[in-house]
Amino acid sequence: MEELDLKEIFNLFWNKKLRIILIVAVFVVIGAIYTMGFVKPVYTSNTTLVLAKMDNSNNNTVNNTDAGMTTNDVTLNSKLVSTYSELVKSKKVLRAVISNLAIKLDEDDLRKNVSVSSVKDTELIEIKVTNRDPAVAAKVANEIANVFIDNVKEIYNLNNVHVVDKAEPADSPSNIHHIRNIIIFGFIGLVVAIVYVLVLNMLDTTVKSAEDVEKLLDLPVLASVPIYDFEAKKEER
Repeated sequence: MEELDLKEIFNLFWNKKLRIILIVAVFVVIGAIYTMGFVKPVYTSNTTLVLAKMDNSNNNTVNNTDAGMTTNDVTLNSKLVSTYSELVKSKKVLRAVISNLAIKLDEDDLRKNVSVSSVKDTELIEIKVTNRDPAVAAKVANEIANVFIDNVKEIYNLNNVHVVDKAEPADSPSNIHHIRNIIIFGFIGLVVAIVYVLVLNMLDTTVKSAEDVEKLLDLPVLASVPIYDFEAKKEER
């Protein structure tokens, strides 16, 4: 394709503006239909846990009025965050959750719909559960937190995990963003329209102006004959 200057590029797209608008509009409509009619809504609920002051769960003589967390507590909690994050999605925890709630959930599907993340530079762990039913998502998230805390007590003999925020049913789907999806489809349509115009121009070998003749033959144009529309002039008379 021959090199185009900015003016030629502008004119190229300006002359094809109706086609560009039409292509973008088609993609916007497709995006709206897809996001509103074909995307199945899912809901996400999350609960937040915190690793607090170390407390031996079997030691009944612990004085809860002691000073706050020590340096050893903070160091140990930081090391346990990653371990705890993996323990949340362990088979033992998830199987207990399914059994306790008596819900029909496949263990592997549940694991795929559970995400665990630690808040950077903190002792906070966030558990997120996604499900088509917002109430189920909240119940599962809260039960995972409860079962996980019991497992920490059993395995580590520690009582240092506490619930900060309980999960609540979400009011809106977490996977549907109408405006964002429509904008994405519109952008894709714009890219397709630009590629279409450029390819069309590359395949077009017709001569449209004196400048095209000069570029093609590398010769100056001495004169040009304008097109005279006889029919239009007759109608005017």
